[in-house]
Amino acid sequence: MLIISIFDTMEEYRRLPSLETSKKELSVRGDIISSDNFKIATSKKIYKASIDTRFLDTDKKELFVRLFSIYSNIPYKKIVEKIDESLKEPGNLVLSYNIDSKTAKNLKELEFKLRRLDVFKAIKVPGGKILRGLTVSESGEKRVYSYEKTLTPVVGYITKFETQNDKTKVKGIKGLERNYDKLLNSSKDGILSGNRDVLSYISFNRNSTIKQRVDGANLVLNIPLKLQKNNEMILDIYKEKLQAQEIIISVMDSKTGKILSLASSNRFNPEKIYQNDIPSLNVNAIEYQFEPGSVIKPIAISLAIDKNRIKKNELFFAYNNKGNVNKDGEFPKGAYKLDRFTIKDDHQFKKNYLTLDDIFIFSSNIGTLQLAQRLTGPEFYEGMKRFGFTRKTGIDLPYEKIGMIPKVWQFSANDKEKEDNVFKATVSYGQGMTSTFMQILKAYSAFNNDGVTVTPKIVSYVEIDNNKYKEDKIENEKIISTKTANEIKRLLIKTVTQGTGREAQIDGLEIGGKTGTAQIARDGKYQKEYISSFFGFVNDEKSSYTIGVTVIDPISTGKNWYYHYAAWSAVPVFKEIVKNLVRLNYLSPKNDIISN
Repeated sequence: MLIISIFDTMEEYRRLPSLETSKKELSVRGDIISSDNFKIATSKKIYKASIDTRFLDTDKKELFVRLFSIYSNIPYKKIVEKIDESLKEPGNLVLSYNIDSKTAKNLKELEFKLRRLDVFKAIKVPGGKILRGLTVSESGEKRVYSYEKTLTPVVGYITKFETQNDKTKVKGIKGLERNYDKLLNSSKDGILSGNRDVLSYISFNRNSTIKQRVDGANLVLNIPLKLQKNNEMILDIYKEKLQAQEIIISVMDSKTGKILSLASSNRFNPEKIYQNDIPSLNVNAIEYQFEPGSVIKPIAISLAIDKNRIKKNELFFAYNNKGNVNKDGEFPKGAYKLDRFTIKDDHQFKKNYLTLDDIFIFSSNIGTLQLAQRLTGPEFYEGMKRFGFTRKTGIDLPYEKIGMIPKVWQFSANDKEKEDNVFKATVSYGQGMTSTFMQILKAYSAFNNDGVTVTPKIVSYVEIDNNKYKEDKIENEKIISTKTANEIKRLLIKTVTQGTGREAQIDGLEIGGKTGTAQIARDGKYQKEYISSFFGFVNDEKSSYTIGVTVIDPISTGKNWYYHYAAWSAVPVFKEIVKNLVRLNYLSPKNDIISN
């Protein structure tokens, strides 16, 4: 009988544990980090807690629910409902997919305690028994935005997806999350495999496999968190004051293209996106195309200067000699007839002939279009293209729009006859074309950088496994001569000291810029809605920044109707941005401007 029993045991199938075992460690998406080392976006592991209700001792169900609720911080009632529903058809039950690492650690301790308390019962199966208790395992990752709305919509947002192994991962949909999605998700799970010892631990030997987990690449930005948050606070204040649809600002290093701040008044929390957040999801600094207005004038004038089409001390007729002077000695506003159109000036002059400085400082449409007519169609077209219009800026964000300018043949009409061209005229003062905020910012960098435009960049470097990687070469382009750039720079400074940008002045700093107020065109018609902008620069003895401000649809009716003018909207915002740079030591004026 003994021999027969031994023989039967040897031949019978038995459920023995495998001699080999393996364990995977889930990797996560890389972080997005500010230049001052704050994590704007990071990923954390999440865990799944589950039980098999076939093994749950129903007499101890109450004890399990109480303990699990305490350890997991999940409401008692919610757990009871799930278990009662599962007990109708007992089987595997997931109690939560979204448990953080700290709670998961506590639940793993609870797992052992529940076994000692016999909360779960073993079930007999052919050849032995099986016991399954509380199981806590990695279920994926969760994207966390520690500073909520800060740096949105630039940082972007993500969506979740399930891998083939039923793990929750994320991928970028907009902003930096989208543009660098492959790098951020370039991760590899860790693997630990080998023979199992009697206590079910992995026994290491030369046949064991150990692969360290590799998380995705980190993005380290050029943008410091403190400067960005301070600028966003300013935009929140001015959006309410101006009752604007949106305000956009950016600060860029004029020599390197590093973006130190790119902020919008319209932001959202990427972890909690609601229906009313949908209009704020786009990065309008690169996706919103609009007629820019008078901020284009310095660009058009620089093309004429660069081709030597303006004589020294030359005077230009203001077309303002029809009518009498007013009590202040000013002639009527100029009116220039071009085909079936009449183009007017906003400013009244005390003279009939204007210098180049007059045209520039007081933003004369008539003076600017006369200069534009001195360029051939191809010269004007290629000059605008060279400044970056109808081209992407190269900024590291997705979905960048390029705007529109007339075709070269449209600019060339009447060239042979040497007659006026309406397309050159309107584009010279920023109408009949569209551009993005970032295109204008890039173009203005030439005036503060010896005629060279820089490529705007948000990410400083990518960090992979503690190694830093930078883009090999960022293309910068010489588009006008240094002499021309310095002449426009002089005029931009004079516009701030004597012209429409006077409110931007700050003692001890070199500041130049140009205002622009344009009507919004919709369905082929101009609306009583405006876009006000101020683009320029600020320099001290060491630093040099190109700064842009655009206010979309500020109030233009009622007692504050004049807020739609750039001098009353974009210029004050520009000044506050510069003050922030001073407060945070990015600029050092010769005189103390913060004492008051």
